[in-house]
Amino acid sequence: MLFNMKININTLLVGCAVALIGGCNSIKSIGPAQYQVQQNCQGLVHCYTEVQAALDAIADSKQDGWSHLSIAAGEYFEKVTIRSGKLHITGAGADNTRIVFNAVARDSAKYHRNGWGTPGSATLTINADSVTIEKLTIENSFDYLRNDALPKDDPNKVRHSQGVALLLDIDSDRVQLNKVSLKAYQDTLFANGKRAYINNSFVSGSVDFIFGNGQLLIEDSEVQSRRRGKSAGVGKIQSYISAPSTQLKQKMGIFMYRSRLTREAGVPDQSVTLARPWHPTTTFADGRYADPNAVGQVSLLDCFMDAHIHPQHWSSMGGTARDGGKKDRFTPQSSRFYESGSTGPGAQRLDIGLSWNESLSIEEAYQLMFADKIDDPSH
Repeated sequence: MLFNMKININTLLVGCAVALIGGCNSIKSIGPAQYQVQQNCQGLVHCYTEVQAALDAIADSKQDGWSHLSIAAGEYFEKVTIRSGKLHITGAGADNTRIVFNAVARDSAKYHRNGWGTPGSATLTINADSVTIEKLTIENSFDYLRNDALPKDDPNKVRHSQGVALLLDIDSDRVQLNKVSLKAYQDTLFANGKRAYINNSFVSGSVDFIFGNGQLLIEDSEVQSRRRGKSAGVGKIQSYISAPSTQLKQKMGIFMYRSRLTREAGVPDQSVTLARPWHPTTTFADGRYADPNAVGQVSLLDCFMDAHIHPQHWSSMGGTARDGGKKDRFTPQSSRFYESGSTGPGAQRLDIGLSWNESLSIEEAYQLMFADKIDDPSH
């Protein structure tokens, strides 16, 4: 597992982090702490028919070592939370093993410790240190398209329509996703913890679908923009891939490396930007307003961009002013946005006066991701 490696920087200079271990894509036995989820558990030890039941059993075991949970092919309609670390979860392939739920922010405050609907809507929440997940799909199946197509004054329209697939919660760290598919529309992946590494995977959504203040490295993956309920047409921006809220003291936010920015059918040319800066409304001693220290950081290095990417590449985003109104406007020029080595029909960009022109190198990003060592008997 990558977070258990002592990184040799000379090796990193010539290849991706996965090449260092040569076997991360294959599943190895982790020893006696083996659990499984499948439809029929008759006569089997440590076997459960629900994912959450298996995770609860692992947490209740309170063992010090690693646990391995294999999830058989099938669709598991559950809202799932991982609270114990040193956990290796393996599905039967992203097309075969699917964890699905349809919660939406409007109705999900009850699921979150602070009563917040967006994180409460997550299909899978990870709030633990050292978790690896491979070969499965995590999806929020709320019917966003149908809702998005309704007129604003329709009484049936859901006003808070965020539906998170994966929440990396505040105590998550050293999370790795490999050959995983994350599917939703608005707010697919909420990086609200520490470090997470995604490789050889698929992430899809439409509005701010990769967002938060965590450190997130997405490598050799496909990031797909999905269509909206109503198309604004060619050249009209209506979707945003990421919305970072990186704290200014934090050097790295969202980093996409050697990945493909694609679109599903129906997404118009030049209708999507790479990021807009999210300054979350936060409670301070003098009031509740947009956090001025959440200066979003996004880097894209050596990525392919299809024609859905708008030539200006970046967007602004509104925020709550000190007087409580939605008046503040945060711009790409005041954010930490960077790209280099872009290719494809969406790679050409307009000069919008970005003054911040430095980024982490991929080697520095690797060091931040994988510097500390954890004993893992699987490698």
